[in-house]
Amino acid sequence: MPFTLAIGSKAPNFSLPATDGNSYTLESFSDAKILVIFFSCNHCPYVTGSDEDTRRSAETFAPQGVRFVAINSNSKNTYAEDSFDHMVARMEKYTFPWIYLYDESQEIARIYGALRTPHFFVFDTSRTLVYCGQAVDNPRNAQLSKKFTLDLVLSDLVAKKQPRIQLTNPIGCNVKWNGKDHHWMPPEACDLV
Repeated sequence: MPFTLAIGSKAPNFSLPATDGNSYTLESFSDAKILVIFFSCNHCPYVTGSDEDTRRSAETFAPQGVRFVAINSNSKNTYAEDSFDHMVARMEKYTFPWIYLYDESQEIARIYGALRTPHFFVFDTSRTLVYCGQAVDNPRNAQLSKKFTLDLVLSDLVAKKQPRIQLTNPIGCNVKWNGKDHHWMPPEACDLV
């Protein structure tokens, strides 16, 4: 069985605390026509290098009913910067237009099969996975990106078309698994394409 959620799969539920002091489940976002769940963190240069590009995408597509939700599954024992307190501080500083959830147990990262930070999962109105992978082709230095795959996918979806792309390999740091070397990945993890 593949590590990462397959295209056509239903969105797995979750119940996670957020930096805003609330807890959220999948149902909390039932008003979204399209739901973008992405695995993120506080320290990764691929995340911080593309945060403003992700902000632009979130703000561009929000009027069409697209909602972004970030999940930090990185172990604070690997990188102290990835702790919940640092998540709260980061959201206060940057006021990103998404809910930022903390997956301290890493259970949700395993259920979704998150490979890297950032790693994007796009679900349609029925919460079926229609795209999985990268947002841009150069997240460490997003202003140099030439491919804006997430924007293409979201443009197709809001136009009620099938996404022209379904899978790409996420580009970034691997998820930092608790108790493992910071380069470790689950043995069943593999490239998506």
